[in-house]
Amino acid sequence: MVLPGRAMATFRLALIQLQVSSVKSDNLTRACGLVRKAATQGANIVSLPECFNSPYGTNYFPEYAEKIPGESTQKLSEVAKECSVYLIGGSIPEEDSGKLYNTCAVFGPDGALLVKHRKLHLFDIDVPGKITFQESKTLSPGDSFSTFETPYCRVGVGICYDLRFAELAQVYAQKGCQLLVYPGAFNLTTGPAHWELLQRGRAVDNQVYVATASPARDDKASYVAWGHSTVVNPWGEVLAKAGTEETIVYSDIDLKKVAEIRQQIPIFSQKRSDLYAVEAKKP
Repeated sequence: MVLPGRAMATFRLALIQLQVSSVKSDNLTRACGLVRKAATQGANIVSLPECFNSPYGTNYFPEYAEKIPGESTQKLSEVAKECSVYLIGGSIPEEDSGKLYNTCAVFGPDGALLVKHRKLHLFDIDVPGKITFQESKTLSPGDSFSTFETPYCRVGVGICYDLRFAELAQVYAQKGCQLLVYPGAFNLTTGPAHWELLQRGRAVDNQVYVATASPARDDKASYVAWGHSTVVNPWGEVLAKAGTEETIVYSDIDLKKVAEIRQQIPIFSQKRSDLYAVEAKKP
């Protein structure tokens, strides 16, 4: 674990709000180009959006699925090493042993795979007259927590619907994460209602930074993403927020803010562990 006293207190985070098309090779080329652009602007940690190499939909997942390592993750590894950044690879449909997963691969500045997060909570919802979606028709859920170390802080990774589950964020906070990153593609029903609210809630509850990376909005797509990639600080303030178009969102993260807020409002030492607990059932 990186000790707070030895870690670098500030770093630049970049969220790539990519316009995703139906052409995988084009998505990969433009994603890598935007990673390079973010690096030239001083980004240390870069995140791509959920399902960045494929349209989002249960009918697309089998067609676009890859092994890891595979074509898409190889490109991510190469560009992370070329740019010397930590790259949170959004997510791609992953095929493994006959099962499909919604998976985020994270690479270090040397191009090494640091962690592979398979979406834990599958997006199965039914809002009558608005949206019905069932990821479990084609995808299987992951079964492990995903954190990685940087010279700045430990980072926890979730994907989209994982954001709704407060317990996951609490476990990551218990594991020492000071930044939680959720590549995600909320929609035009849940986006305006809950996207920012959930991020601010997770940030305040756990006194951590929370960031989300969404695809850009394509009104002609079968699933229309909300956009609005966001960075929230541990006080619940929105530091940076995109519109709906393809863009890169930058935020300079100051980890001293985490320590200050935890000292001012010391909820971690005030929790009533004699009455309740959230605990990880697996390492």
